[in-house]
Amino acid sequence: MLSIENLHVSINGAPVLQGINLRIGKGETVILFGPNGSGKTTLLYTIMGIGNYTVTKGSIVYKGTDITDLPPFERARLGIGMSMQRPPSIHGLKTRELVTMCAAEREVDVEKLAEKVNMQNFLDRDINLGFSGGEIKRSEILQLMAQKPELVLFDEPESGVDVENMALVGAMARELLEGSSEPDESHSMITLAKKRVTSGLIITHTGYILDYITADRGHVLYNGTLCCSDNPKRILDHLHRFGYKECIRCLTQ
Repeated sequence: MLSIENLHVSINGAPVLQGINLRIGKGETVILFGPNGSGKTTLLYTIMGIGNYTVTKGSIVYKGTDITDLPPFERARLGIGMSMQRPPSIHGLKTRELVTMCAAEREVDVEKLAEKVNMQNFLDRDINLGFSGGEIKRSEILQLMAQKPELVLFDEPESGVDVENMALVGAMARELLEGSSEPDESHSMITLAKKRVTSGLIITHTGYILDYITADRGHVLYNGTLCCSDNPKRILDHLHRFGYKECIRCLTQ
């Protein structure tokens, strides 16, 4: 689904990412850990083509198409969707209108989709204007549900979300990635992998999203470099016990 080869990225001439190699298969969900300033959001924005980031070396290939130099709207049309950590407010554009645009040529029942994320009372309000953290996340999920991307990028879905909203955001993220808002009772990665068609790349600090979705693999991004790969829950447990100092130790060996 996604193949990133030897990716180097800079902003205003300063290097941010160095030699990133990452592959995500169809139906795979990958978790990305890393401290603040390590380049996680830069990686997602570069995949989506957003911001003043410059690819100085390497490539991003999505479903066999090199998208390294494509504008964001073309990447979205190819099937990539993104939930930002801090999306902007948009004066004069109603939530209903944006959700309809996200659906493109497909006909969607906006009211029905909004009910699933408890956003029906926000459809005629300007995008994110005066929304709480949880309401912004639900709005982002609603837009993704209308778009139905084949690759979903989540930038810290837990950020600014209380416990009640986290349960709803987590369930809807699971539906986007796994086709159902209910957890898989078989607990079989093989069974789940056969059912899933949507791929995901998720940034998380807290790891709360792992209570709701089943991830295949985790990576740690430190100082612009992917420094390890393992079971995401194992990585999270390691980080809780030792912090990122172990990543520094590994990089300096």
